[in-house]
Amino acid sequence: MHMDVKAEVLEAAKRITGHIRETPVEFSPYLSELGDCKVYLKLESSQISGSFKLRGAMNKYLSLSNEDRSKYIVTASTGNHGAAVGYVLDKFGGKGAIYLPNNASKAKINALKEYNVDLKFHGDDSMESEIFARETAGKNGHVFISPYNDPKIIGGAGTIGVELMKQVESINSVLIPVGGGGLIAGVAGYLKSIDENIEIIGCQPENSCVMYESVKAGKIIEMESKPTISDGTAGGIETGSITFDLCRQYIDDFILPAENEIKEAIKLILEKHYLTVEGAAALQVAAFIKEKNRFKGKTVVLILSGKKIGLDTLRKVLEED
Repeated sequence: MHMDVKAEVLEAAKRITGHIRETPVEFSPYLSELGDCKVYLKLESSQISGSFKLRGAMNKYLSLSNEDRSKYIVTASTGNHGAAVGYVLDKFGGKGAIYLPNNASKAKINALKEYNVDLKFHGDDSMESEIFARETAGKNGHVFISPYNDPKIIGGAGTIGVELMKQVESINSVLIPVGGGGLIAGVAGYLKSIDENIEIIGCQPENSCVMYESVKAGKIIEMESKPTISDGTAGGIETGSITFDLCRQYIDDFILPAENEIKEAIKLILEKHYLTVEGAAALQVAAFIKEKNRFKGKTVVLILSGKKIGLDTLRKVLEED
């Protein structure tokens, strides 16, 4: 399926303006000095509902017909996408369910309980709960909102690119987290339509780099993921996902930080910027530090995708040396 990413993103920007927050960009003196370059942090961690996911969920919901909006809305998510859908349904008085894997973190489950949605559990990873949620929705005539495999979700996420073009001059490289690929497909597709020389770097944890291995293999592969603190990017990719071809097309390179590197990055952002970020957001900081020499003299943007980190996780990270 061919998708005009730029058109989807511009449409999304019109649709969701006023319903989401235009997030700030913060210059990082510490990281800039470290890499002898200019480093800017795009603070999607300050987005309403706690992550960039609100952009896609809002865009998808607002693009539905009135009839579909009144139906039962179903999604699958271990956290941020679920919270975003929960927020949207609460805001517009919709009803729906979020399917979670049985091993979803307590912190994320508790966060989702704040919304007026039904929480349902199925399977051992996000892939299983997602497939089950989609099938259940189909059988019952409900509306399914995919976490990433949908042009409206990709378009919504890509509105970050529209903001970046206004906020940062002469961007050379953008580091973006990759799970299912919705965020990077949208942002990269939009940025490259404006300036094809902007380098797009996908960041995945070494412990769960399904998209990296799939792009390398030229097809979506199934592989065992090890546990990672970057749980927002963990797990597999749906067979036939439209994000895969977009990732092949737009990602120039991948950087795969190790767990200890991601943990150090969480600490660093807390210490230097007084910001709490989750593993999937610190991933870009870790990736930048891992290969800092390649960015010398460049203008680099790190997308800090979300802030949802449980107290227990944060405590462990801070106690480790």
